[in-house]
Parts: sequence; C-alpha cells; structure tokens
Amino acid sequence: MAVKKDAFAPLFRITPAVANALMHIEAVKQAITTLPITPRVLANLRETARLFSTHYSTMIEGNRLTQKQVAQVIGEDQHFPGRERDQDEVKGYYAALDEVERLAKRQQPITENTIQKLHALVMAGGKLRTKPTPYRDGQNVIRDNRTRSIVYMPPEAKDVPKLMQQLVAWLNQPDDLPVPVKAGIAHYQFATIHPYYDGNGRTARLLTTLALHLGGYDLKGLYALEEYYARGLKDYYEALTIGPSHNYYEGRASSDITKWVAYFVEGMAAAFEKVRDQAQAEAGKGKSDQSKELRNLDARQRKVLALFQTSRDIRAKDIADLFGYKPRTATALCQRWVNDGFLIVADAAKKSRRYRLPAAYAKIIDRA
Repeated sequence: MAVKKDAFAPLFRITPAVANALMHIEAVKQAITTLPITPRVLANLRETARLFSTHYSTMIEGNRLTQKQVAQVIGEDQHFPGRERDQDEVKGYYAALDEVERLAKRQQPITENTIQKLHALVMAGGKLRTKPTPYRDGQNVIRDNRTRSIVYMPPEAKDVPKLMQQLVAWLNQPDDLPVPVKAGIAHYQFATIHPYYDGNGRTARLLTTLALHLGGYDLKGLYALEEYYARGLKDYYEALTIGPSHNYYEGRASSDITKWVAYFVEGMAAAFEKVRDQAQAEAGKGKSDQSKELRNLDARQRKVLALFQTSRDIRAKDIADLFGYKPRTATALCQRWVNDGFLIVADAAKKSRRYRLPAAYAKIIDRA
C-alpha cells in the first residue's frame, strides 16, 4: 500500500517487511515496560547507551576515537594529543544528547530553534552556552571521499528556510502515521534538506531520537540506533541514497523512500531487541523495578548521584571537578537544578553553599 500524507512527506509503502517490523517494535516495547530494572542498573545501561550513541554517531562522520577513548573523554576528561577535533565532536554530541533528554522531559513541540540549538551543541565541543546556529547561506555538496565525485547536491540555500519550516510543521501536525515511521521520515528529510555545511548527519540522528522520545518510544533511554547505522555503514548510506539523480531538484525530494523506511524500522526493532535481552537478564536476578524514579533525571544528574554515595552534602566545586566545568558554570547549573527540584540548598552561605538531595532521590542512594 502506498502512503503519502501531504505534499511535504515523500511517498512510501507499508510493505509486509515494514508492517512486521512495526509489530515487532510494539511487542518488544511492551515487554520491556513490564521488566524490572533497578536504579543502579538503569543508570549504568542508560549511560552505556549514551556513550554508544556518541561513539557510533561520531564514528560515522570519521571520528577516530575508540569506544574506550570516548568513555575516557566524557567520564574522565582525558586528553588525546592530535585528537582535539575528535574530542570536541564527542563532547558536542554527548552534550546534545543531554539536551534531547531535557527537551523530551518537557514534552514541548519541536521547533526550528530546537534543531538549531542541537546543531549548535554538536558543533560547540560540549560548551553549554551556545547560540542556535542559522542555516547555511550558500550551496554545499556531498562528495565521495575516494573519487571526489558528487554524491548528492542539496537544495539551494534560498530554499532551505522554507523547507525547514515545512519539516517542523509536518513533524508537529497530528496524523495516524506510526511514530517510528514518522521519525524515520524526519531523518530522511533533514538529510535531504542538508541545512548546514557540516554536522547534518549528527543533527539528523539527534532529531530522530528526539522525535521518538516525544512520541513515547524513549525505552527508558536504553537504546542506541547509531550503533545499528555504524555497524552496517554501507547499508545506511545505500538506504539513504534514493532517487534517479544526485540533484535535489531532479527526483530526490519526490522519490519513493520505502527502502529507507524499511531499513529504519528494522533497525529500531533490532535495537529494541538488544535492550529487551539486557533487561530480561537483569529481571532474572529477581530485582524490583525502580526505574520510574530515575526516568526524569538527565545524564549529568544521574552521574551526580554518585557524589551523594560518599557525602550527604555537596558543593558546586564538587560538580565542577566532576565534569571539568568552570566554577561559575557549575554554580549556575546547581541553581538550575534547585529550581527544577533535583537539589535543595542545605547551607545558604554564599561562599560555602552546599546542596542536598530531596527525599525522593535520597531514597535511591539509600537503596543503592
């Protein structure tokens, strides 16, 4: 059956393979929601998934850091001489994933500003204060790394704002498209518009993750679609390469993208299966499910919980040391967390201000 919802959404067909993958996603999703996962295991699995997402998404773009080195850059702020650009890419993607979690928690519609902010974080090397980046102001092309021949010529810069406006409007409009299909189309359309000179692939993958989380497919933050793409990079690029011409205006925008939709939903099913297997292994140990208590915490907050395992109160300096932040940045972050209800002020003195966990989160530490 061919499906085309409006002038913006490309044509695709719900083939038996697509339908089977969608049903499998729903079955696995339901199974996972009923499995018990303890707070500590959930935090570890989520952090592992985030590191996997960061490693594989940047690796797709040519990043040379290994999975272990990515973990060292994020968790220990290690420096690898000659790999400064790779380190910045990793920090940028990790920070953008953190922003995706915050946006999903707020359940606000996706806007152009949202996408521009995610791109800014991707390109800023992990710096927290970044201005949303405007779209490109000139033509760019995608070339084969080996032959340098043109693989794809995106739309002209003058058309990008209108196309991005249409993409965001389409993303937010209510329809009966399955969420995985809509997220997959959003990925394809963003890659097709290619609104930036650099960082389009990483931003497309972040936008996809955000769309899935907002649509109820967050799966407790335990999956990494990027691993599926990276482990079969040739298949990823082939699935995205659609149309009779490499030129946007000569077929790319109106092509049948069934091949890509099938690839995407099958990848989701595979990623969900991996999470189910991990969750079932943990469930077999007979531990109770306390995952809801951690679901509303972002990655940095979950990491900060470890500080409270050795001390009842902490200072902004402790957070600055943990993440390698400047004192002013750490202080501002603590104040934001106080406003959000994650921290409470234990000692209000300006120079020696200390913070404590509210009772609900303190119980997590007690059980751990």
